[in-house]
Amino acid sequence: MFRLDALNSFVILAIGLFSLLTIIYSLGFMKGKKRLLQYYTYIILTAAAAVGITLADNLILLLGLWGFLGLTLYLLISMGSDTSGAVAKKTFIIVGGSDVLMILGVGIIYALTGTLQMSQIRLELNGGLVTAAYISIALACFAKAGIIPLHSWIPDCAEKAPVPVVAYLPASLDKLLGIYLFARISLDLFVMNSGIKIFLMLIGAITIIAGVMMAMIQHNIKKLLGYHAVSQVGYMVLGIGTGIPIGIAGGIFHMLNNAIYKACLFFTAGNVEQVTGTSDLDKLGGLARAMPLTYISALVASLSISGVPPFNGFFSKWMIYQGLIAGLQTSGSRLHAMVIVLCLAAAMFGSGLTLASFIKLLHAVFLGQLSSAQSRGLKKEVPWNMWLPCVILAALCVIFGVFAVQIPLKYFILPAVGDITYIGTWFAGLSTLLIAIALWLGFMAFRLKGLKPIARKDSVFTGGEAIDFSENRVTGTDFYLTIMDFGILKYIYKKAEGGFFDVYEQGKKLIFSIGKFLQYLHNGILPTYLVWMLLGMIVLFFVLVK
Repeated sequence: MFRLDALNSFVILAIGLFSLLTIIYSLGFMKGKKRLLQYYTYIILTAAAAVGITLADNLILLLGLWGFLGLTLYLLISMGSDTSGAVAKKTFIIVGGSDVLMILGVGIIYALTGTLQMSQIRLELNGGLVTAAYISIALACFAKAGIIPLHSWIPDCAEKAPVPVVAYLPASLDKLLGIYLFARISLDLFVMNSGIKIFLMLIGAITIIAGVMMAMIQHNIKKLLGYHAVSQVGYMVLGIGTGIPIGIAGGIFHMLNNAIYKACLFFTAGNVEQVTGTSDLDKLGGLARAMPLTYISALVASLSISGVPPFNGFFSKWMIYQGLIAGLQTSGSRLHAMVIVLCLAAAMFGSGLTLASFIKLLHAVFLGQLSSAQSRGLKKEVPWNMWLPCVILAALCVIFGVFAVQIPLKYFILPAVGDITYIGTWFAGLSTLLIAIALWLGFMAFRLKGLKPIARKDSVFTGGEAIDFSENRVTGTDFYLTIMDFGILKYIYKKAEGGFFDVYEQGKKLIFSIGKFLQYLHNGILPTYLVWMLLGMIVLFFVLVK
């Protein structure tokens, strides 16, 4: 029924860590809220179900716990604002609807193998039925993790649900479980072929670019982070989709890294919201001095998610890039090679856009200038039980980057994947030392006395008239909206705002259309019913005759 191995052992440790940090953070953030007993009960039940899913070696047991986790996700999201109920329903329909596909996939596997024990299943993707089983389970994993087009519940959840819930589930546990199961079926239950690899890499590349492009135009911190949570899943699927050991290791390592820095970012966003009462980037600014621990944690996590060395996000992305490059040497066709080149370009471009997006966030929230209203009511740093989880996760971003080979890869990733061969060379310790020296020299040069400013300081004015800069601030967020006016991007963004890429909204339209059609058929007129009965009898007659 249960199995402990190298792949799920470190996932269990991660579940325990994020559960503990979420409870600590919630002691501060959720203080004074209603239904706290239910809240903490749901958190504990979620952790227990997540551990059970990770250890499960029986597909029926896995299905039961997977469905139970969808229920606790619904209940936890519902504990947010008054509008969180609609988001919880949307989440339940998308994630729960994908569970039907998982049931279908499990049924096909049982019909083909006669067993439900995952450790006894090994299927070649050489037929339509086997491929259908793989795709069905993979789609359930994608819905849980947030791959496009099954992603739309995550940004909405990030905006409406309580911050600890978002940091715990969509940002960390759902990513861990979704990608863990996806890695399990891709590496153990099925044998991937070239066609599946191409499909996975394309899905990953599309998710990277689409997610980060939507994140860049957001003005709400939590919704911005929600779209980045979608974008980062693309790297994980891309790495596993290469089918190359170093790429697979990079995808699994990025799964762990993403949970660390994404939870840290949501916790810091919660700190900002707790102090200022808003998540609107246009209304924030200048919080670095008042909230230094939150700012440093957000800075480290932002650099990590952007793939800046020497943090952990860089190392896992670097491994994924190497997996793509190594895939060029083993690609069996020109199409496969072209897809790899395209995906490599998309992954690197996505990292650049991610960095640009977080420059926007850091400037709008922590740098710049406070409005007069905020400067009058600004408090100090949040309580220790809210900044401590941020600091711990930020420290892990540094440790898992500088000592990636010595700690996470050696003890967590490589035992599950096996030995890997690096194409390039990265000396993390030396590079970190050189970066630290450069920063120290820059700081010392900045602190040198006797340097005179090269520009004159004066009051801000427009057309010769002095203005109050605290009330007429430039946040920099509007600058990023200019990308919405770029040719085809304008059309795509307009479609996105209308829900064209939202499988939930499109599903509702389809269901309502079917309902209207059936309503038209059932109009209460007896001759109409007689006509349908006659047509049904004719069809039945031809079926019986055959």
